[in-house]
Amino acid sequence: MSEVETLTIRRPDDWHLHVRDGEILQGVLAYTARQFGRAIIMPNLSPPITSAADALAYRARIIGALPAGADFTPLMTCYLTDTSDPDEIARGFESGAFVAAKLYPAHATTGSAHGVTDVANIRGVLERMAAIGMPLLVHGEVTDSHVDIFDREAVFIEQTLAPLLRDLPTLKTVFEHITTTQAVDFVTSSGPNVGATITPQHLHINRNAMLVGGMQPHNFCLPVAKREKHRLALRKAATSGSEKFFLGTDSAPHARDAKESACGCAGIFNAPFALESYAAVFEEEGALDQLEGFASLHGPRFYGLPVSEQTVTLRRDGADVPDVIDANGTPIVPFHAGERLAWRLAD
Repeated sequence: MSEVETLTIRRPDDWHLHVRDGEILQGVLAYTARQFGRAIIMPNLSPPITSAADALAYRARIIGALPAGADFTPLMTCYLTDTSDPDEIARGFESGAFVAAKLYPAHATTGSAHGVTDVANIRGVLERMAAIGMPLLVHGEVTDSHVDIFDREAVFIEQTLAPLLRDLPTLKTVFEHITTTQAVDFVTSSGPNVGATITPQHLHINRNAMLVGGMQPHNFCLPVAKREKHRLALRKAATSGSEKFFLGTDSAPHARDAKESACGCAGIFNAPFALESYAAVFEEEGALDQLEGFASLHGPRFYGLPVSEQTVTLRRDGADVPDVIDANGTPIVPFHAGERLAWRLAD
């Protein structure tokens, strides 16, 4: 273990984030804004963010929900549907309303009912995105009922993502929240236009965390955590120093009763202690010196954005994670609930 007592890095960004809307937005946003300078905001609201006007209105609501004095920039994305218009997508990107577009396979996860049923339906959109350099953000799972849920990511690579990038080799693509050795290998072997985000939960837990000792709904997310060998592959990739891998929490707040129900929601709320959670992994892997690259440098370089000139400091004096967080009247169970993490983000 490192004997470092403080760690100062450039202020990081979160390249995959759900902040919801309305009262919950008001209750959760401060946790992200305290740590991160920017975040890619997911568009799977109800109804989803499908136009530049939608994105600008949502961005205004996010900015309006920030605590006084917060310095945080939401980066907005477009939700792709079978009927998305290439011209509208391109106009939104070129005007700055959209930073990227998100591909949800229909019914793959929370808020994906309006997602794409077949990538062939958005071929024109993807061709235009490749031509203008607009990033595609991919939830990489098939949804065929005959495919085991633990195999959906690997099958998606084989059936959808690999053929797509063979046909459109210049399409800038972020394979989001990867969970498997197959995804690590695919991203590693792809060209510089392909990167991936990795969540803290997929670095900490394997599928036992959902299923051993009874159902554990607060460890349920999509894509689901996989076998231990996959978790170890993700940890190796995240801490390797490779610029292809960068921080994306996929923090997804749900009310406690929505998680602890007969059909519990998928999603883990990790925003309150995200950087401390990542730091624990990097220290366990003997790679604290690689945390700044993963958290603060690789993502901006992939997106062609400047790195932050600000810094944040982690101290080794511990952070106690509460059992429940009150998000403006909505109780939400955070990742690591009831645990003590070794690192604490300094005020």
